[in-house]
Amino acid sequence: QAQLVESGGGSVQAGDSLRLSCAVSGRSVSSYDMGWFRQAPGKERDSVGAISRGGRVTYYADSVKGRFTISRDNANNTVYLQMNSLKPEDTAVYYCAATEVFHSARQWDYNYWGQGTQVTVSS
Repeated sequence: QAQLVESGGGSVQAGDSLRLSCAVSGRSVSSYDMGWFRQAPGKERDSVGAISRGGRVTYYADSVKGRFTISRDNANNTVYLQMNSLKPEDTAVYYCAATEVFHSARQWDYNYWGQGTQVTVSS
């Protein structure tokens, strides 16, 4: 069973960048496709994107395409979310999650979740 811990959140200005990390323990991260999700205040949790086990296949929500990049370092059991050109509407709690399902961005396919990290973008 995997345990996930996110880090790297914070408060930034619009246009800035942040990199979130997700450290996985308990089982090799290479056993999972990994996803990033976010939940803004008063809204449902939505998918940001996902990355396949080997890192060759990625998916991004339209709202972040071209600005966010997901990558993974299986040797160090870590997954990253690089966020560039941040906007106030990117303000949310960001979660990483792991799934044994291949190539899914559906949150109900994800079995293991981190506790979340807050990202706040001010204009």
